[in-house]
Amino acid sequence: MSSTPSFRAAATCCCVAACLATATTHAAHWPQFRGPTSQGHSTETKVPLEWSASSNVLWKATIPGEGWSSPVIWKDHVFLTTATDGGQSCRVLALHAKTGAIRWNHEVFQQVPRRKEGRNSYATPTPATDGKLVYTCFGDGSFAALTFDGKVAWTNRAYPFYSQHGLGTSPLLADGLLVMPWDASSDGADKLVGWQKPWDKSFVLALDAKTGREAWKTPRGMSRIAHGAPVLWTHKGRKQVVTEAGDVVQGFDLKTGHRLWTSKVLGEGKVPSPVIAEDLVFASGGWGGRESIKAFRMGAEGDLDESNLVWEQKKGVPKLSSLLHVKPYLFAMTDGGIATCYNATTGEILWQERVGGNFSASPVAANGRLYFVGDDGQTTVLEAGPTFRVLARNPLGEKVQASPAIANGRFYIRTAGSLFCLGK
Repeated sequence: MSSTPSFRAAATCCCVAACLATATTHAAHWPQFRGPTSQGHSTETKVPLEWSASSNVLWKATIPGEGWSSPVIWKDHVFLTTATDGGQSCRVLALHAKTGAIRWNHEVFQQVPRRKEGRNSYATPTPATDGKLVYTCFGDGSFAALTFDGKVAWTNRAYPFYSQHGLGTSPLLADGLLVMPWDASSDGADKLVGWQKPWDKSFVLALDAKTGREAWKTPRGMSRIAHGAPVLWTHKGRKQVVTEAGDVVQGFDLKTGHRLWTSKVLGEGKVPSPVIAEDLVFASGGWGGRESIKAFRMGAEGDLDESNLVWEQKKGVPKLSSLLHVKPYLFAMTDGGIATCYNATTGEILWQERVGGNFSASPVAANGRLYFVGDDGQTTVLEAGPTFRVLARNPLGEKVQASPAIANGRFYIRTAGSLFCLGK
């Protein structure tokens, strides 16, 4: 997954109502990583509870190449990225949401595959769409926007990316801007720079969604590599991009890119995306014995260090999958299959149970249920409450690392070679 007074109750109610209205309006859409709010929430009430490789499968489509980007859905269009030819050919696919038929499969450019972690891919960033264009990014840092009929609207290859881990984050689409963290490391002689040694070369980038041109580019300051996707938070009418990197979690003005605040979260290789609940941001992950979940109160500006830290928890920390907040609880799944429910206000553990298996994908919530998709393709469905209760275990029998998507009462899971559409 910052020290001024919290929101007044009325403001909080307005924000929550606005978020719910937006999510309801976009129930037919899952437009970017972790959905309409980037928090893994769906307002759908007809999402299936149970399925298998042979039951409640509406369709299954073969996806060529390799990639761990998640599908995004806009009405009857499903978009996905992949890399073929050993990672060289960067491709965007459009499928029909009702049938799984591939509408088109286009190469947008070729890249030179560079180093990455074995769990990563050369097509890991999840696309984003506004119903007009679909916006994509690939392992070398190249962007492309396409129309819904597959024509390239623009490309931008001006920001070459290198990281010892590869590129693992996804863009945030908001107010006509495509926002992407650039948490890289050095490709010079000392490969530890930017990876295990902090450096000042990482930045957050915003492109104009219509043209692909740079809107703003803001340095992070001293930080290390990370892979979490940015999220959006509105405070006193100002929209902020909240994003975590190695050693820092920060807020940037969406319109101008001005860095508003930064707080300290030690640990490189941060993978989970931050989660926001009211005026708290939950940051998690890290490696090297510094793993923890931290809750910061947002609203203050400047270099806050840990002055806005509300609580820290070192038990049950996920290193790969993101946290999931369902008021008043915070849920986590470790890489090794231990599920935890926290009191989101205090960090107190309410329950902690071993589910089993390994987990990379970020969970989603719908209709009072939590959906955790394991690396072996089995989805464990838990009740979103203060008591541990397994509602279903749904095997697909294929490798999964991509996070799921929900739209139109259907549940989408990308496996190593396929895309499943699950529903009644």
